[in-house]
Amino acid sequence: MKTFKPSTIMAALISSGVAFSAAPLYAQESPDTSIDEVERPQEDTLERIEVRGFSTSLIQSLNQKRFSDTVSEQISADDLGGLPDVSMADALTRLPGISAVRTGGQAAQINIRGLSGDFVFSTLNGREQVSTSGSRAIEFDQYPSELISEAAVYKSPKASLIEGGIAGTVELKTASPLAIEEQHKFSANIRGMYNDRASEVSDATEYGHRLSFSYQGKFLDDTLGVSLGYARLFQPSVSTQFIGLAYNGQVDVDGLEGDIDGPADCPNCELISEGFEMQHKGGEETRDGYVAAFEWAPIDTFTLKADAFISKFDSEAFARGFRVKLGGINAGITNPVVVNNSVIGGTFSRTDNSFTRVELVNDDNQDFDSVTNLGVNASWEISPDLAVQFDVSRSSAESDFRNGLLWSLVGEDATAANPVFDENVQISYLLNGLNLPDIGFNQSDAFTDLDRVMVSKYGIYPYENKDELDAYRVDFQYYVDVPIISGFEFGYRYSDREYNNDRSVFEYGNDSAFSVSEPPLQLTSDMVEEVNWSGDFGYFPSYLSVDLDSALNAWFPSGRPQPVQTWGPGAAGVINGPGTGPATAWTLQESGDVFETVNSAYLMANINTEIGSIPVTGNVGVRYVKSKQSSTTLQRATQLIEDLETGTSVEVSDPTAGAQNITDDVGLINNFYRPALISHEYSDVLPSINLNFKLTDDTQLRVAAAKVMGRAPINRFAANASTTIETVTAFQDRDSGEITLSNPTARVSGNARNSPYLEPFYATQYDVSWEYYFSDTEGALVVAGFYKDIESFVEDIEIEPYDFEANGIVIPDNVSVPVYLTPEFAGQEAELALDENGDPIFITVPTENGSYSTAVNNAEGGYIRGLEIAYTQIYSMLPGMWSGLGVSASYSYTESEIQRTLGDDVYAANLPGLSENVATLTVFWEYEGFETRLSSRYRDAFVSQQVAVNDQVVNFDEELVIDYQASYEINDNWSVLFQVNNLTDEPTKSYFSSEEQTGTIQYFGTQYYLGMTYQL
Repeated sequence: MKTFKPSTIMAALISSGVAFSAAPLYAQESPDTSIDEVERPQEDTLERIEVRGFSTSLIQSLNQKRFSDTVSEQISADDLGGLPDVSMADALTRLPGISAVRTGGQAAQINIRGLSGDFVFSTLNGREQVSTSGSRAIEFDQYPSELISEAAVYKSPKASLIEGGIAGTVELKTASPLAIEEQHKFSANIRGMYNDRASEVSDATEYGHRLSFSYQGKFLDDTLGVSLGYARLFQPSVSTQFIGLAYNGQVDVDGLEGDIDGPADCPNCELISEGFEMQHKGGEETRDGYVAAFEWAPIDTFTLKADAFISKFDSEAFARGFRVKLGGINAGITNPVVVNNSVIGGTFSRTDNSFTRVELVNDDNQDFDSVTNLGVNASWEISPDLAVQFDVSRSSAESDFRNGLLWSLVGEDATAANPVFDENVQISYLLNGLNLPDIGFNQSDAFTDLDRVMVSKYGIYPYENKDELDAYRVDFQYYVDVPIISGFEFGYRYSDREYNNDRSVFEYGNDSAFSVSEPPLQLTSDMVEEVNWSGDFGYFPSYLSVDLDSALNAWFPSGRPQPVQTWGPGAAGVINGPGTGPATAWTLQESGDVFETVNSAYLMANINTEIGSIPVTGNVGVRYVKSKQSSTTLQRATQLIEDLETGTSVEVSDPTAGAQNITDDVGLINNFYRPALISHEYSDVLPSINLNFKLTDDTQLRVAAAKVMGRAPINRFAANASTTIETVTAFQDRDSGEITLSNPTARVSGNARNSPYLEPFYATQYDVSWEYYFSDTEGALVVAGFYKDIESFVEDIEIEPYDFEANGIVIPDNVSVPVYLTPEFAGQEAELALDENGDPIFITVPTENGSYSTAVNNAEGGYIRGLEIAYTQIYSMLPGMWSGLGVSASYSYTESEIQRTLGDDVYAANLPGLSENVATLTVFWEYEGFETRLSSRYRDAFVSQQVAVNDQVVNFDEELVIDYQASYEINDNWSVLFQVNNLTDEPTKSYFSSEEQTGTIQYFGTQYYLGMTYQL
């Protein structure tokens, strides 16, 4: 029997120069396998495409798609190197059915066919990757396009692919040094960058740069290959934005009789917003990427390869401006403007019971991320019929995000010995849908007055994540010469993943008034800069920008405090230290470890046959997966006993239930909890089939079906359930002695939004793709349809009221509340009320069942279905210089019907990240070394999260992003390039339930690049 014999399709693929990126068997890991030994048709029966530039990349991509054994999309190395893509996220969004949410004006995570990044599985050189996102969603902006040689998006799975890509699997590849034709290759690229909106943001950086170097070489008679690469990105990150906050209050503002258009629990009420923000954002992003590969092939049948990919992405950003808090349902509201039962304008005034205020914000965020992927692979052709690959890999990611804030308020007199917050606050505004609003403040003149503005609060909130995965894999391929089946593939994989999340906090001061115990900071002229708005935002009032270091050095002369992980002195169960103060037990309860181990095995048969006169290729197989997920947690270990003096129930530590003394970073001891490890195991059987019918030499039809699964985000397995009791305040009138409670009962609420018992998102999916490849010119027309029958998915629900006792959660029948004397002036330090014996007065308040938020596997299901059309053509039939004209375009339509539950009700909603219509268009022209192209990406409205003080779900408006690039090849070594990203300065705009409820209006600016490339 002869050595491995490819089909005609494989021979054509080898001729086109892409065999070793697409071949599923021996060639995948052994690019130097002798082609002379391969039996193949004569060369004159194969079309070898010889074009240059952007055209080359398109045709290579089409060849890879044409000869793939699944429904897939491909991007070639030339494609990545030649387009204005800052990262792989931007590159991938040019493919049909793929879109992204812009973060800071650029793509980061991607959506495939309406499913968000958590359902997109990604591999690098065939190995699973972890992410800095704290979930499963890969941050593709972490991957420089200069260091990735190929990318593929598998929309239909096969048994040999690692499970988890319910939306699709993105495969990234770095270069194989032994696969190059040249003996040595070197390239260098440098580009300067300018953002035209940075000049509008005080202290923002206007200029940046990109540079990269790569080398590939073959040594020792082409048996040793070396590949090295480095890419650096330094760019300004700027935006000017208005953000409306959620409509989370309801009150009757119009007083109309018979008004029943409001919420079910208050039909005569209108919805009011929490407030809004107006901010200048600026900062710098630095990404350094490194890639290295060493490949050794001492004989034709054995290859050993070791490779490494490292990316470090650091971001330092600031946000300055205003945060307006309208004050809730107790604010004074005059001249309200109501549209669709929502208050979109009016005058809000501070009252004794409201928190109406304007905060001057100087937020400072730092994010230090790193990704490391290491692997060793050995590929051995044991015999002409049998091959095996062994692979060992490690993927790790670390993210250290530090959210810092420095907030100021307007006082009556900042020079006073005991400064007082100015409670005379009036805010007038009128929203204008997806355009900027009208606003006015009675305090606007004071926003730049050093005798009025004082820093009132400083806080820092770190999020530290570590994610590590070790994997071991063995794959076999066995070639058989029998009807229908051309070979078998089978293998086993084991992975061990550990995710760690650490939270901590430091807070000082007050954000709603001036604290007496932690007094505000008086600003001086050397600490501040007056900032004016410009452009479309030019009518907003000026404000003071505060230098963070100067302010903190003055406020904390003995040294800047650091965040800690602490119970907080007011936490239930603390047995030492002071008894009052903010409870920060969440820093311990939201910290912990998640463990995930997966064993999987697969068997797949490769098909190569004919039905009638139609050649049929493809595969059919099954993958078996056994998963185990575990999480550390702190479980409540208490019991209720009767207080003999008061006759009420009191919660105390229960050592028999495992309660332990748990000490935090500052020495506070809590004995209400026991450490525990919760685990859950499950198994899945995932069959799949892919068939490709070659209808004619130029036309083929693909059909595929598979059961797919996508695990919940890794951070959702954390067992960080918590129960809190509402804080009730009691004040005693100094004259009458009457005691007033803020609430007659203390509501108990719980949160278990994460759970190690969550099972995957399951679906059965079907794909069909008709592909026509032009014979007279280069290009193709592809029409594809898909249907995903969704069986279940993870959903957040809220149950109210929730019976805590019936569900085994211990809560006290009542709580003791300390009584304070009514303050004599705003900001006065709290003073306990005393009885005739001089002891503090306490009052007993009953508890009441409130809400419980949790995550469940929704079994209602639904569907996602869609249509994709892709068209690419180079018009080489045109005369002369116009023969280099070409078009690459795609359009996808996706819809879903997802049944979500909320308590006993069921309602339908689109999935986050799903745009019904997504389209791309690139028009390009090449002539005698000159190349120019205009690219556009469109997506219509979708649901996602906007980031304000807290994440809020909103509807994002449609957007069209246009990029331009022109380049000229001076000679074989040198070329120059000019490019423009976000040519029209397309903003991000969003709204809540309807457009009059303004969400985000954010402008990022246009980025200009000028640079040159050297290749040898």
